[in-house]
Formats: sequence, structure tokens, C-alpha cells
Amino acid sequence: MELTKEKLQAKFSVRKIILSLIPGIGVIAIMLYRNYEPAHLQTLLQANLFWLGMALLVLGVRDVGYMYRIRYVTDKVLSWKQSFNVIMLWEFASCALPSVVGGSTVAAFILFKEKIPLGKSIAQVMLTAMLDNLYFVLAVPLVLVFLEGQLLPESGLLNGAVRQTLYITFLVSYLLIALYAFAMFYALFINPSVVKRLLIQVGQVKLFRRWRLALFNHANELLIASGHLRSKSFAYWLHASISTAFVWTARYAIIGCFIAAFTHLQLQDHFMVFARNLIYKVVLLVSVTPGGAGIAELAFPAFFGAFLGGFTTIIVLLYRLLTFYLYLLAGAVVFPRWAARVFKKPAPATEQEQPVAVQGQLLTEAKAII
Repeated sequence: MELTKEKLQAKFSVRKIILSLIPGIGVIAIMLYRNYEPAHLQTLLQANLFWLGMALLVLGVRDVGYMYRIRYVTDKVLSWKQSFNVIMLWEFASCALPSVVGGSTVAAFILFKEKIPLGKSIAQVMLTAMLDNLYFVLAVPLVLVFLEGQLLPESGLLNGAVRQTLYITFLVSYLLIALYAFAMFYALFINPSVVKRLLIQVGQVKLFRRWRLALFNHANELLIASGHLRSKSFAYWLHASISTAFVWTARYAIIGCFIAAFTHLQLQDHFMVFARNLIYKVVLLVSVTPGGAGIAELAFPAFFGAFLGGFTTIIVLLYRLLTFYLYLLAGAVVFPRWAARVFKKPAPATEQEQPVAVQGQLLTEAKAII
């Protein structure tokens, strides 16, 4: 938690936005050049307005669900307006940073600047991350049962080495996510002290000594988060779990709505698209590009091209416009006003002093729990 105003502005800079745009736009431009046909424009104009409306509705409902969840897990400290700002900035961070990095550190800092105590903000972000991962870990086996073991779609784009690579990537990603989810559950609710000691000991090993301070801070964060979350009621966990299932189900349903707007899908087909979306997103989790840009566009036809043929490129463009580029724009609009509000200095402390103060608060809260 060593972010300052300058570091946050660097993450949300115009340069970051442009770097996030280039890979995806480049891939889509090449796909359009290779696959576009004049008939595609006519297909676009004949779209089923009901399913296009459903796609927009599901997108809006998903964001409202995120806002509801962040309000509830913060014990309604945030107003609806604050919740909107937090979610838009969180989504922006997820789009502007590589998928393997994510926006969790930024999210905790955003909550901290919204006057939520540091320990609680860390606990709340860890809670949402754990629930998100658990949803995925539990949903994938159900999806595989529905797919009758057909992990990857039958497609000419997925042959030989490509299919094997995606299969291995999926298995490794799933196992890592499952390991992370259950390790976090153990650290937060079963034995946080043991995990803290383990992380500190790992920091003493010569190979990991350069990350010693980061491991120490993370160990304290886990201990603090555990102390905050263990006292929560059953109702708190029920609301958080249901809202998590709601928002992620909506998130995975959007592609099905877009496809149905341009071709007929039966109910079974909608389930198939939903199932493939889960597998598709696993591949994107290990992407090193911001928000999976470029990789998402390249992989999309392999998973969903069988439903759309050459029109897949248009759907990729629409889908990414509403689930990626829209949040880059929203973050660029929301951030300046948010930063102007939360970085008003009540005290003459310099920005360089803020990380030290934050680390001191972490240590103080950790000692209080011990």
C-alpha cells in the first residue's frame, strides 16, 4: 500500500490509456481487414433490438450489482455516488493494468481515500477477491459437467499445438486460482498467524529477500483483514455471496446476449456460450497485456466463432467497446474529479511521507490484533 497521488495518476495517465488501447485496436483492425464483407453492415442494421437491449441491461445491472456489493461489504459507509466512483475506478484499473496484476491494490487505496480505515479497506478488497475466485472455482466444475467434458470448442482454429497449449493454460490457471482462493480462505479464517510467520520466513530466504518488505506488509494485511472479517454476521456473508454470484453471472451472460442479437440461439446454446465464456476468461487471466487487450480479441473467435462465422469480428468490437473501452473512458472522466476531492490536504504532510504513514498504520493495526 505504497501508493501516492503521483503514483495513482501515473497508473491512470493518458499514456496508460493509450497503451491499453493499442493492442486491442490493432488486432481488431487486422481482423476487420481480413474478414469484413459488405453484407456485415446489413447484418448489423438488422440486429435484434430486444437482445441488444438485454446486453445493455445486463451490463447496467452488473454494475449496479457491483455498487450494491461494495456498499454492503463496507457496511454502507459509502454512498451510492461514492460506490459508483469506486467501481468505475476499480474497473478502470483492471483495464489499464495487466490481468495478472489486476486492480486490487488500487481498489484498497481508493477505499482508504474514501475515509475507510486502512485495515478495513484491505479486508474488504480481500473479501471481494476471495468471493470472486470462489465463484469461479465452483462454477467451472458445473460448466464442465454441462459440456460433458468438452473443455474446448471444436474449431478449426484450435488444432494440434494450439489446442494443447490452451488446455494446459486452462488447467494451470484453474489450479492456481483454486490454490489462491483456498489459501486466502485459510489465511483469513483458519490460521492467519501461521501464514504471517510463513510469509516473513519466506522473506528471509536469499532468493526472496528483495521482496522482504512487501511480504512483511502483506503478512500484516492478512492478519488485519482476518481480524475485521471474523466478526461479521451470517447475513453479511449471505449478502456478499449472493451479490457476487449475481454480478459474475451477469458478467458472463453479456456475450450470449450479443450473439443472440445477430443469430438465433436456443436455450441450450445460451448455456453453451455461458460455459465457454468461463473457459475463455481463464485464458485471459494469465495475459500480460492491460485488461487482456489483444489476447481477448484473438481468442474470441476460437471460442465463439462457430455461432457467428465471419461476423465474429463485429461482435468482438461491440463486446470490447462496452466491456473494456467504455471503462477506460469512464475512468478517465471520473478520476480527475475524484482525485481533486480525496487528495485535499488537511495537513502539511508531503506525498513522500504518506507511504511511511500508511505502513505505520498497518503495523499499528497488526499489533493491536496480536
